[in-house]
Amino acid sequence: MRDEVVIDRRLPVEIWVLIVSAFVVALGYGLVAPALPQFARSFGVGITAASAIVSAFAGMRLLFAPISGRLVQRLGERTVYLSGLLIVALSTGACALAQSYWELIVLRALGGIGSTMFTVSSLGLVIRLSRPGERGRVSGLWSTGFLVGSLGGPLIGGAMAGLGLRLPFVIYALALLVAAFVVYRSLRGTRPETLVAGAEVPVLSFRAALAQPAYPAVLWSNFANGVAVLGVRTALVPLLVVEVLGQSRGQAGVALTVFAAGNAAVLFAAGRVSDRLGRKPFLITGTVVCALGTLGVGLAPGLIWLLAASFVAGLGSGLFSPAQQATVADVIGARARGGPVLAGYQMAGDLGTVLGPIAIGALAQRVSFEAALAVTALLLLAAAAVWIVVPEPSRRAETDAVP
Repeated sequence: MRDEVVIDRRLPVEIWVLIVSAFVVALGYGLVAPALPQFARSFGVGITAASAIVSAFAGMRLLFAPISGRLVQRLGERTVYLSGLLIVALSTGACALAQSYWELIVLRALGGIGSTMFTVSSLGLVIRLSRPGERGRVSGLWSTGFLVGSLGGPLIGGAMAGLGLRLPFVIYALALLVAAFVVYRSLRGTRPETLVAGAEVPVLSFRAALAQPAYPAVLWSNFANGVAVLGVRTALVPLLVVEVLGQSRGQAGVALTVFAAGNAAVLFAAGRVSDRLGRKPFLITGTVVCALGTLGVGLAPGLIWLLAASFVAGLGSGLFSPAQQATVADVIGARARGGPVLAGYQMAGDLGTVLGPIAIGALAQRVSFEAALAVTALLLLAAAAVWIVVPEPSRRAETDAVP
């Protein structure tokens, strides 16, 4: 029975190091994000070319994800994690020295490769270092680290705007090098038989994971999350605020911040409680609440309504996000290594992030913002419907012990 699972509230120091490093990565990404388009424009290119800098990073993340999964299988989570951090650090530092637009776009593409290596392997490390009864709690903390960093980064980056466009890249690179060193020292003596290549650790293949009902469900759920939360929200909501409601660009930023505030309000607690009550209540309730908030944003008659709906959508996202990550951990378990499984999960979200703004944006242009966000809400409701018929994923964790 789940009630009989004893949870040690003291997390290993290695997990706290991973959480802090996630915060540093997100903080640094937010630090360079405001400067990146302006930096690209400084080379005399147009708006489309400047936007392609962001697409190059995201595109390489998507394309390199399967290779990252194989690298985890071959080299181990720790090696891929540190290599990913170093690639991002060196490519970001080199961006500060870029002398042309094409140098900048190539360096950002390399950063995307390192980013996907870091993301796939870091989730793998979180899974392998977490005890079965605390995966939701750790996933919530890990997600909170990313969220807090992503909130603080743009604020610091904006405050540093007067110091030049190259300095943020230097600061981010140095912070990543420090983070890589700290992680290396922390994980150096940590259960090497489970973290390095060559160990007799069974491998969970992508095909084997698909045989578990929870894995196809979490792929679909993360795709919907990529479309609605990571894609459409950032692409359409600012346009809706400015073009439909007639508000300023600053108010569009407020709407995105309110969403993040709703997310942060429940993210950690949802992950912790999902260890006791199971994943399904949060996966179902969270996607439904996020869908209702998304629909409310599309129907908003004014700014106050839109901000309230954005907060509700953020609450929903905060409820289901840690449970999704914990479900992937439940599928893989602490007894196996699942690089391709983790890569597939990341690719589902990235695919939604790439396709969502294009497809839903076209609908908004041809029909209306209301229709576009209604379709987005239906996609989330479809994910909730799938979780209704899927067995509780955390039941597998009750007999899954760390080797």
